Amino acid sequence: MAQVNPLYEHQRPRASARPAKAISVLLVDDHVLFRQALRHLLEAEPDIRVIGEAGDGRSAQQLAERFHPDVILMDISMPGVDGVTATRDLKAGIPNTKIIILTMFAEDGHVIRAIRAGADAYLLKNSESSKVIDAIRAVARGESVIEPQLATKLLNEFRRISEFREEETVAGLTEREIQLLRLVASGMSNKEIAAELSLAESTVKNRLSLLFEKLDVKDRTQAAIYALSHGLITRKD
Repeated sequence: MAQVNPLYEHQRPRASARPAKAISVLLVDDHVLFRQALRHLLEAEPDIRVIGEAGDGRSAQQLAERFHPDVILMDISMPGVDGVTATRDLKAGIPNTKIIILTMFAEDGHVIRAIRAGADAYLLKNSESSKVIDAIRAVARGESVIEPQLATKLLNEFRRISEFREEETVAGLTEREIQLLRLVASGMSNKEIAAELSLAESTVKNRLSLLFEKLDVKDRTQAAIYALSHGLITRKD
């Protein structure tokens, strides 16, 4: 069942202590106690505003279409419409809304399905609370987030798939672009890459945008997959 934060349903009569551009978040999980705990956690953050809750994918779609939240925290296993299906449908209709899968499932199949559906992040429910909060802020900035152990599974799966494809080359990439791609694939942030290459962080951001466009990838995860499948990095067992 969908629940709406009454403070979002109507304009607040008095000035709020929260920033004018607080990140609006929709919680989607069929466990009420978990949603309540998550709401309590997030509402302690001044730059995050919980605008509603839903206990299934269908209710999540209805609330998201009504309020267009910045970020949705989405469970996978729910009655009726599951989280992966809801993610796919929401991304088709409201592509600017970022979706974080927050689930107990760490199996490869669930991760792959969620990423293919358009999820911007994939976290486990046993993650530290600070990671969830950081992930909300990261996806709101347009970044992608995935648990390190899940990233390994994801990369291994795409590497397995790539073995059945025709061999491709990295023709057209400069040595500098290959170096940048390797640093991205290693998990470095823009700030860390800037320090490594002695560049301004804004320069790194611009170069990554051009590189991603050149490779026809949309984010760091896909760039890492590209680097691995083309032999620019090796898998660590």
